[in-house]
Amino acid sequence: MKDFDTDRFRYDGDKPFKIKKAPTKVDDLYEDDDHYEALLRQQSAEIDKWQERMFSYNRYGLLVVFQALDAAGKDGTIKHVFTGTNPAGVQVYSFKRPTDQELDHDFLWRSWRELPERGQIGIFNRSYYEEVLVTKVHPEILTQSQRLPEKVTEDLDKLFKHRYEAIQDMETFLSRNGFPTVKFYLHVSKEEQADRLIARIEDAEKNWKFEEGDVKEREFWDAYQDAYEMCITQTATDKAPWYVIPADDKKNMRLLVGRIIIDELKKLPIQNPEPDEKRFKELQKLIPIIKAQ
Repeated sequence: MKDFDTDRFRYDGDKPFKIKKAPTKVDDLYEDDDHYEALLRQQSAEIDKWQERMFSYNRYGLLVVFQALDAAGKDGTIKHVFTGTNPAGVQVYSFKRPTDQELDHDFLWRSWRELPERGQIGIFNRSYYEEVLVTKVHPEILTQSQRLPEKVTEDLDKLFKHRYEAIQDMETFLSRNGFPTVKFYLHVSKEEQADRLIARIEDAEKNWKFEEGDVKEREFWDAYQDAYEMCITQTATDKAPWYVIPADDKKNMRLLVGRIIIDELKKLPIQNPEPDEKRFKELQKLIPIIKAQ
C-alpha cells in the first residue's frame, strides 16, 4: 500500500490555498479491488467503534462537511465510508436550493437547525458554504433572489468578507462547545467530470442523476475554481480544517476520507466509561432472576 499520509491534503489557514497546485489524482492506496474492499471494511468498523465511544461518553459530536462540484462523488463517498456505522449514530442532511422559509432568515439559520447531537456524527452534503460559492459565481442570487437589504448588497466584496467571518465564528463556537468541524472539498478535474456526466447520459439507469443545469454550470468552471480557492483560504482554521481530496479516483477518495474521519475522531478526548464494581456486583444478582422467568 502506498503512503497513507493525509496531512498533505490538510489546510488549516497557515498559508493561502492554491487550487492549481492541488492534485486531482494520486497513486493508488490499494493493490486491487479486493484490497480496496478490505481496507474500506476495516475503516468502516473503526469509524463505528469510535462513534460508539463518542456516544457513550456523550460530550462531543463531529460535523463533517462535504463540498464539491457536480459529479465529484459526494453521495457515493458518504454511502461507502459510513456503510458500517450504526445508523442511529449518524445524521445526514443534504442541502438543496433554499426554501421560502429559509430565505426569510439569515444564511446560517437552516444549518443551525440540522447540527448533530452530542455523540453523533453529523454529515452535511453541501452546506452553508454554498452561500459563498454558488452566490459568488452567481451574485445575482444575492441581489435579486435572497431578499437582502439593499445596503447589504451594495458592496459584495464586503458581504463575502462578512460571510467568511460569520462562518469562522460559527465553527469556532461549535468547536468550543464540543462539536469540531472537518470539511472536505472533493477536487475533481474538468476532464473527469465530463466523463462522469456523459456516463450518466449514456446509462439509462443513471439518467436520474443527471441535471441539464450541470452542463450550464460547467461554463463557470474557472469561476468556481476561484471561488473555492478564496473560500478555503478564508475559512480554513486549525479547529475546522479543510481537506482537499483528489477525486478523480473514487476508491482513493473514499479511503482518504475514511482515514481522516478516523483520525479526527481519535483526536477527541473521549474517555471510556469506568467500570463500576459495585454496580457490576448488583447486576449479577439479576442473572438468576432472568433465568427463572
